[in-house]
Amino acid sequence: MTRLIDLPALSQLTQQLGPAALIELLAEHITADFLRWPEFDKSARSACHSARGVIELMPVASATHYSFKYVNGHPDNPARGLPTVMAFGVLAEVATGYPLLLSELTLTTALRTAATSALAARALARPGSRRMALIGNGAQSEFQAIAFHALLGIDEIRAYDVDAAATDKLLRNLAGIPGLRVQRADSVQGAVRGADIVTTATADKARATILTPDMVEPGMHLNAVGGDCPGKTELHADVLRAARIFVEYEPQTRTEGDIQQLAADHPVTELWQVLAGHAPGRRTDTEVTVFDSVGFALEDYAALRALHALAREHGIGRDVDLVPSDGDPKDLFGRTRGAGASVRLRRVA
Repeated sequence: MTRLIDLPALSQLTQQLGPAALIELLAEHITADFLRWPEFDKSARSACHSARGVIELMPVASATHYSFKYVNGHPDNPARGLPTVMAFGVLAEVATGYPLLLSELTLTTALRTAATSALAARALARPGSRRMALIGNGAQSEFQAIAFHALLGIDEIRAYDVDAAATDKLLRNLAGIPGLRVQRADSVQGAVRGADIVTTATADKARATILTPDMVEPGMHLNAVGGDCPGKTELHADVLRAARIFVEYEPQTRTEGDIQQLAADHPVTELWQVLAGHAPGRRTDTEVTVFDSVGFALEDYAALRALHALAREHGIGRDVDLVPSDGDPKDLFGRTRGAGASVRLRRVA
């Protein structure tokens, strides 16, 4: 049987554990799998681009398990009553190809993206960072705020979005979190002034310059989340040239991340190398660091692995007959006669 976790089941699990605890658990799983980086069969995601959106397939495999995620990015969707990002994924056995888990990944993607952002910042931001600017207050923003509060101790957030209603929503959803103060900023400049960490999580599929060199202060860590497909950026190229840049999977980020603006040989460091101790993270208090995050399949693999274990532990989701698992494996046609089905043949003259 294949375990199915739909959106109501994942929502129930998130409420049961709490978003912060679930993000911390995902960060642990992502870290563990990043430390096994050389063991995985990796590739950049396959993308189908249209004028206002993209649909992507993200596969990765270890010696024992394979996973993929189907995900879209359509910035105009909210006007149609749909999320900008929607996703689902599968975790399967490599030895048999049997699908162990079919899961929603829309909510999970937001949780694992926030977890990855925070674990990267633990290695790259200045120790003792407490203030964060949050530019782009859409669907990802609350998760980013909770992750940085829980994993890094961020206690002050200045939020800005061109859509004031998005910031209203953020303030409502984060109200009452102990030890976290969220303030509205009237501009990007006002939000980033004096910040230790700047998170950009905008949605438009366009070459944008949300952050320019004059806004960047010595020692800042920039968590660039929104530039995640060809032709979509958030940081001015000179911001990147003046910083040390860290990425997930370099071949993918070269075409999709903010570094698509730079020369193909501009130096970057993959995050797993820092986590494994093969490369330094932040070197000085005045150094500017950038995590150019586009999302990578291994993060979804780790999330699916975690969800599969949590579903069994907490009784979340249900088992479904997604593929044949009993009877004669060579008699697929016999399935058409099961459950009262009948076959009628008509002679053709």
